[in-house]
Order: sequence, then C-alpha cells, then structure tokens
Amino acid sequence: MAVARVTEITASSKKSFEDAIEEGIARAAKTLKNVEGAWIQDQKVVVEGGKIAEYRVNMKVTFILVD
Repeated sequence: MAVARVTEITASSKKSFEDAIEEGIARAAKTLKNVEGAWIQDQKVVVEGGKIAEYRVNMKVTFILVD
C-alpha cells in the first residue's frame, strides 16, 4: 500500500508560467523524494510600470512516502 502526501509551494519566474512550474518542480524534487505530480492551483503576475515583471504559480505537489 502506498501513502501519498501533498505539499503546497509557490514558485516564480521572470520568463513565463511554464518556467515557474518547471523551477518549482525542480526545487521540490531536490527536497522531496518520489515526486509523482502537481496540480497548478493558481497563476498570477506581478506588474511593474505597466509590464509583467514576474510570473507566479501556486501548486500542490504530490509525493509518495516510503518506509
């Protein structure tokens, strides 16, 4: 029987939402073992001077707990 856990993280990028997601997953995988997937819960942008300065994503990352 497998037991999974979900943790919520926020990641950002100056390039794109996709880059923010990739950076967030890569960082989560450094700390969490057995990352299985992620649900992108929210996307938002930071605007400075009328232009997008940063892309942010809130995601729930699922990983499997093992003995």
